[in-house]
Amino acid sequence: MTTMKPKKNILLMIADDLGRDISCYDPESPAKTPHLSSLAQDGTRFTHGFTSTASCSPSRTVIYTGLHTHTNGNYGLACTWSAFGTFPHIDTAPKIFKSLGYATGIVGKVHVGPADVYPWEVREESGSRDVAWVADRAEAFIADAQRSDKPFFLTVGYVDPHRNMAERGGFGNKDSGYDSRIKDKKYDPQEIAVPAFLSDLPEVRTELAEYCRSINRLDQGIGLIMEKLKLRGVADDTLVFFMSDNGPPFVNSKTTLYDAGIHLPLIIRQPGVSGVINPNLVSWVDILPTMLDWAGHAELNNPSFSARRGRSLLPIMSQSERLPAWTRVFGSHTFHEISNFWPTRFVRTDRFKYHRNVAWKLDFPFAADLYASLSWDGMRNSAAQNGGTAMVGPRKLKDFIRRPPEELYDLENDPNEVNNIVNDPNFIEVVQAMRADLEKWQADTSDPFLWRDGISMLLMKPYVRDEGLRVPDRWDFDVDSPENTEGKMLTFETKT
Repeated sequence: MTTMKPKKNILLMIADDLGRDISCYDPESPAKTPHLSSLAQDGTRFTHGFTSTASCSPSRTVIYTGLHTHTNGNYGLACTWSAFGTFPHIDTAPKIFKSLGYATGIVGKVHVGPADVYPWEVREESGSRDVAWVADRAEAFIADAQRSDKPFFLTVGYVDPHRNMAERGGFGNKDSGYDSRIKDKKYDPQEIAVPAFLSDLPEVRTELAEYCRSINRLDQGIGLIMEKLKLRGVADDTLVFFMSDNGPPFVNSKTTLYDAGIHLPLIIRQPGVSGVINPNLVSWVDILPTMLDWAGHAELNNPSFSARRGRSLLPIMSQSERLPAWTRVFGSHTFHEISNFWPTRFVRTDRFKYHRNVAWKLDFPFAADLYASLSWDGMRNSAAQNGGTAMVGPRKLKDFIRRPPEELYDLENDPNEVNNIVNDPNFIEVVQAMRADLEKWQADTSDPFLWRDGISMLLMKPYVRDEGLRVPDRWDFDVDSPENTEGKMLTFETKT
């Protein structure tokens, strides 16, 4: 008698603008999330999961391609007049899994494009916050896959807890009209624990109460969809991911590469592995390689086959100790909306975080929903409460808007990244090493924002190497000393 091999299904659940404000990461968070805690207990909770960029569409493209945005081409939002898109030659998760014989589908928020690069066979795009409906549609997709006798790759894009773009201070909450399976939970702004990256102001508390209400609804949706897996009999054959695209939708978090924007929840439920708290530093570029490994196609992660440099997490899923090979992550942000140009890169270890701000002479821009928020109104007008200095959490507002070309933070002693020690002589070796690591990574990933003399090294390489162009070996163009006749110049190896 032949034994049927179990299907290797994949369920990928992505929250929208969720930080680590959930019970299994922050027991003090008022947004109690018992279903996510249960998922974490039934799987592996990564304590150091990092997106590459704190922006919705770009972060999702990193998840789906295993490539940073400057490699996959999706530099900013893939919607309305921003309309950034992934390069047509890039292999994406829905494209790859379709070619492997999987039933592929997405329910809820899509927010990536173009559609032919992300060819989900079932595409139920919706802005609904009805998480019960989302669970029902997920079950219908799974049932169809079972009838077709195919393994499935299903993405669920939750809208919660993103702001409601139609109102100031709103998070899509309402006092009635929910599916009867959803139990609305309201929060008292006075009982909210304000996270360290935000200022404790009435406007901030008001928005945080609505944000937590939205998180609670999201958590109920997770519980409903996990019940659907059991109902369809596929829970033991399905690799389940829960993660977020970027940090909370507040100033000093979303669209920044500070930890509040990029240090995010990551829970993976691999059948047979449970109750693990994993401290290794992992990146969203590791998600697609992990899915391919689970599907039995680890060979597709070979560097000779793909530009992906992420690694499968399956070999470390049971690890509760930090491993030497998992001690740093990199990230790349260039745009949010089309008007939010501010290219910046980072490398992070357990203790230190180094930022390279390419366009540091520009003021840091605002996402539309953050600029319109009540919390930002409170913070920009907070000087009277802070001795004449407006503050954004523990940071001077001026320092948030105007940043230097380099930042270095000792996260052990300064977890909120406020005290920039890049010019501290005690850390010169750390700066030099992390600067070199970041630039090597930029070169290895063909980052056009590896900068010299105010222009891309990638674009100048053939002119320097083959045509004798002299480019001063400095980051920024110097208007007071524009000459390129003396001093150290950029060099490249001659083509052989």
